[in-house]
Amino acid sequence: MEDLAAQYLDAAVGLLRRVGEEESGSIRAAAGLIADAVTAGGRLFATGAGHSALPAQDVVYRAGGLALVNFLAVPGAVGVDTVPAPLGSALERVDGLAAAVLGSSPARAGDVLLVVSLSGRNALPVEMAETARAAGMKVIGVTSLAYTRDTSSRHSSGTFLKDHCDVVVDSKVAAGDAELEADGVPVRFGSASTVVAAAIVQAVVAQAVGLLAERGAVPPMLRSGNVDGGHDWNERLMAEYGDRIFYQY
Repeated sequence: MEDLAAQYLDAAVGLLRRVGEEESGSIRAAAGLIADAVTAGGRLFATGAGHSALPAQDVVYRAGGLALVNFLAVPGAVGVDTVPAPLGSALERVDGLAAAVLGSSPARAGDVLLVVSLSGRNALPVEMAETARAAGMKVIGVTSLAYTRDTSSRHSSGTFLKDHCDVVVDSKVAAGDAELEADGVPVRFGSASTVVAAAIVQAVVAQAVGLLAERGAVPPMLRSGNVDGGHDWNERLMAEYGDRIFYQY
């Protein structure tokens, strides 16, 4: 029997290695946008739909993460908890939904929006980035440029997420998001986009934290609630930065 588990892990590591070697400049540029916004009193938002919501959520209210990152949720399109599940995919293709969500959010000029979308072809990520930039926000896109070469846009403009970002980090994931094949299996399988995108957003945040420290600013970092003193630390942090944290009521 083939060791498909090992093949999958090797494929994921290979993608991560490519990102590290080829996207380091983009990661540093994205981190610079975040550090600039934090220094200037701006706020940070992350968003994604379907499985692309998972990497965006991974840097929100996260132990060892920046407390200022807020998740911008699109009702019905986050994760796979929508029933029926295909409805979530359909919502990604609805024109105008992104503008309505962003317009009702606390996001404003000078803030940073990180948009995660593997294909970057649907109306939701395209319009989210386009609307945010028009409102004076900086936009970071985490997407696969392979999709822009191998698929067509589903937005009326014919554009992709990458066309509306200040910085784009390419996940290197091939169109179809399936790294493996095996005899007796009719399609490729082994999705790696979530692993890679989560690593990218964590790398961007880590680099931003380092930049803030270099500038002499104390990054507002959350601690784990599962270590002694963690809750007290986080409560003090949220009180201090309450005007920039929107997942706390």
